[in-house]
Amino acid sequence: MADAASHMLLGSGITILSQPFMYVKVLIQVGYEPLPPTIGRNIFGRQVCQLPGLFSYAQHIASIDGKRGLFTGLTPRLCSGILGTVVHGKVLQHYQDSEKLEELGSGNVQRDGSSSFDRVIKESNRTMKSTSERCDHEFRLIALRSMVQFIGRESKYCGLCDSIVTIYREEGVLGFFAGLIPRLLGDIISLWLCNSLAYLVNTYALDSGVSTMSEMKSYSQAVTGFFASMLTYPFVLVSNLMAVNNCGLAGGSPPYSPVYTSWIDCWCILQKEGNMSRGNSLFFRKVPFGKTYCCDLRMLI
Repeated sequence: MADAASHMLLGSGITILSQPFMYVKVLIQVGYEPLPPTIGRNIFGRQVCQLPGLFSYAQHIASIDGKRGLFTGLTPRLCSGILGTVVHGKVLQHYQDSEKLEELGSGNVQRDGSSSFDRVIKESNRTMKSTSERCDHEFRLIALRSMVQFIGRESKYCGLCDSIVTIYREEGVLGFFAGLIPRLLGDIISLWLCNSLAYLVNTYALDSGVSTMSEMKSYSQAVTGFFASMLTYPFVLVSNLMAVNNCGLAGGSPPYSPVYTSWIDCWCILQKEGNMSRGNSLFFRKVPFGKTYCCDLRMLI
């Protein structure tokens, strides 16, 4: 119980500190660029057109809404994080208890230090079941819409309760699950990639005789998780775009944004336009600006 509380406190602290950057990231994802690019030079001395950085973007928001405005959408994000942590922990604990009962009943004792691929598959399936039962998407949806309404200066999604009533009245129950499918697919694929890559690295790349083996495995898990999240970034992008699409906000409606019939339609249109990272990319974006190009590295956060 204390461990779960500490995890929630840590997660809440990280959420609060990262909220301004998350705010900027969401606005970039929907393609909102209020500040013009500037001419500068890259690390090779070549003249390029640089897009405003995260801090410049955040200063622009603060100049309009004040520093408090940088934390727009924080309350639903905190609710989403806390609820997701609690449900995730409860479901995982349930499966762990069930597996222990099965092992005791069958008389099988798990070997210490077992790192077989079968175990990786078993752990991935167990975590995937917990991920599939995600119930925090409604709060995440409200957080995204409350941030995107900065573009059109609306006040449609301000309070948590008022936002819930608005979504239910205009879109029904299904409105709370806009963008959920690509999000789940991205989470599941990322989970499998992370666990599989970590298993390969820990089994074939690391020497088991190293005294800091446990630390090296934790580092490899973090690195593989980072690469897995980058590879599945398009799912996150499509999920966020579908969450705000055609919801009555300028940032998700024509002429600013087309109306997508489904997340597959959104995926195909972005892919057809060659802009799978609309307003950003997995690593960088190149935007024609005269004879130079804007390189966007802001999505690494």
